[in-house]
Amino acid sequence: MTPYAFHTTGRNRTTLLVVLGVWAALIGAFIFLDAAFWIVMLLAAFTAPALYDLISGRAAGVTLDDSGLAWHAGRRSGDIAWPRISHLRLDTRLDLSVRASAVLVSGRKIALPLEATPPADQFEKVLSARGIKVERHHFSLLG
Repeated sequence: MTPYAFHTTGRNRTTLLVVLGVWAALIGAFIFLDAAFWIVMLLAAFTAPALYDLISGRAAGVTLDDSGLAWHAGRRSGDIAWPRISHLRLDTRLDLSVRASAVLVSGRKIALPLEATPPADQFEKVLSARGIKVERHHFSLLG
C-alpha cells in the first residue's frame, strides 16, 4: 500500500484573507456606520483563533501507511494500528465542518483533530481505495 500523507498549516492564504476581510468589514462598520467601538471589538475577538493560527503556523496532518493511521496537530499526535480500527466515521456538523473519528474494534471512538483532517471527499476516497470501511453521517448534533 502506498503511503498517503496530508499536511497543512495554520499559516495559509485562506485564513489570512478571511481575517483581513472580517477586519475590513468591522473597520468599515466603525467608520461609515458609526458602530459602537465595543461591539466592533467584541466581533473582532472571534478572529482570535484564526490570528493565533496565522502567527503560530501550527502544522497538522494525517498519514496512512501499511502499519496504520497517524496524525499530528501542534503538540498533539497519535497513531492507531489497522487491526485495532473497525472503521472511520466522518460526521458533517451544522457548520459544515467534517469531524473524523476512528472507531476501534472495542467500540471506543478516537477523534482526529479537526485541523489535521483532510477534505472529507478526498479522505473518503483514499480510505475506500485502501479497503477501509467509512461511515458518513451528515448534520449530526452528537457524535
